[in-house]
Amino acid sequence: MSTTTPAPWDRIDGKVQPWHRDRLVYVRQSTPQQVIDHAESTRLQYGLTQRAVDLGWALSRVLVIDEDLGHSASGVEDRPGFQRLVSEVGLNHVGLVLGIEMSRLARSGREWHQLLELCALSGALLADPDGVYDPAEHNDRMLLGLKGAISEAELHLIKQRMWNGRIGKARRGELAVPLPVGYRRRPDGQVVLDPNEQVQSVVRLVFDLFDELATINAVLRFLVDHGIQMGIRAREGPERGELVWRRPSRVGVQNMLRHPAYAGIYVYGRSRLDPRRRRAGRPFTGRVRRAREDWLVYLPGVLPAYIGMERHERNLERIEANRARAQSLGALRNGPALLPGLVLCGRCDTRMVVRYQHGAGGKPWPIYECSRAKSDYGGELCQQLSGPCVDRYVTGLLMAAIAPAALEVSLAAAEQAQLRRAEVDRIWRQRLERADYVADRARRQYQLAEPENRLVVRQLEKDWEGALAERQQLGEEYDRFLAARPRLLTAAEREQIRTLAADLPAIWQAPTTTDTGPSPLIVDTGCYAAEASVVDRCS
Repeated sequence: MSTTTPAPWDRIDGKVQPWHRDRLVYVRQSTPQQVIDHAESTRLQYGLTQRAVDLGWALSRVLVIDEDLGHSASGVEDRPGFQRLVSEVGLNHVGLVLGIEMSRLARSGREWHQLLELCALSGALLADPDGVYDPAEHNDRMLLGLKGAISEAELHLIKQRMWNGRIGKARRGELAVPLPVGYRRRPDGQVVLDPNEQVQSVVRLVFDLFDELATINAVLRFLVDHGIQMGIRAREGPERGELVWRRPSRVGVQNMLRHPAYAGIYVYGRSRLDPRRRRAGRPFTGRVRRAREDWLVYLPGVLPAYIGMERHERNLERIEANRARAQSLGALRNGPALLPGLVLCGRCDTRMVVRYQHGAGGKPWPIYECSRAKSDYGGELCQQLSGPCVDRYVTGLLMAAIAPAALEVSLAAAEQAQLRRAEVDRIWRQRLERADYVADRARRQYQLAEPENRLVVRQLEKDWEGALAERQQLGEEYDRFLAARPRLLTAAEREQIRTLAADLPAIWQAPTTTDTGPSPLIVDTGCYAAEASVVDRCS
């Protein structure tokens, strides 16, 4: 004769009363990847429903809460399933809460003791394979508190071991971190430049444009005006690893210019998590950028580079200088003033600001004024200067400084315009080549299909027609682009550049010269600040 020792929850007659006949089963896995990989744990948790029926509960009285599959119980993120569990217990709708282990319920002391308190007030019980617990009883409450403390400490040890392993790999440059646009990781873990030539061309064009245009907004406008898209590798979903073409954005351009990977630098720990900045329902919020000296890992020369480290440093300095602050020049803005951000007060050494008044015919009249004491402390205006008076004097100095190099300037301008047009045209031709490949691939798929299988052939035929239509539309857009912006400079355009170079003052005063043109030219000549004081009025 054989006997079987009953499980702890089989001996529940002493604690379970008739009012405990409402049963609740809580199912949870910490991450979506665990839901996929640890299917046996999920199956065991769902199996508790049948266990409840075997012990005498009606199936209609068993409530399964599984909204927290893929959510951590550390207390950092909101869990809709746990909130529903607490609500059901608080409303006295639950007699027994059953889980495969207590750590499934909560790994945070705050949430765990909140649940225990509500169960004690409502008379609900907790059960796992080790036994049945009544939070209203002292011994069970103490045991449950110990289980919660062990669960929370276990989570801390797991995080500590994972962190030590992660930082160890990062210090060797082997930790796989998300890669920016223009990079790809091989199956063996090696990081290489994206094999797509068009992706590389766009990345290099962004850096070249920033060297020329000096502001992120100007780079973005150039990309949009010329119909240039950014090639991005999808990081998740069914298209993970596939190349997706998207329109450029300000955030994307800024991240490219600031990311150290483009200079071949492997970095880790550029940001930290600030719980105070987290937003409910948005698990990836709350990240705060660390100062550069606080980065955890900084390894130059580990990644393949698009630009040199010196060029990367210059880009960072220019981005910082473009910020609208009293200590920096600020980004170039529209307006007739010649020296915005370049004039320092000769009395208090404060950077003077530009204010515009409407002159004759509504034309803006710039005024340089030192108003820091007035705006910040309510004091008196230090001094102010007439903008046209100062601008005329500086213009004369500038024309005298660059006149000897007028011919070199004209040749450099022609070469730069030619180079930029060639780069944009190459990217357009790469888009056409990609469209040709897609159309040809659709044709080959259609021809390889069995004609009798009409269910497949009809869909392949639609795909082929769609690819051909997209290729035709792209070709028409390219023709319109060439008509508006020819790939090569004509002989008349080259001669016009040489003619204008001989008369720089005419170019300076021409109506087609934009207001944002003079300031970078002055900075390029080496003038980063000029001290000014009012000595006498000028007419």
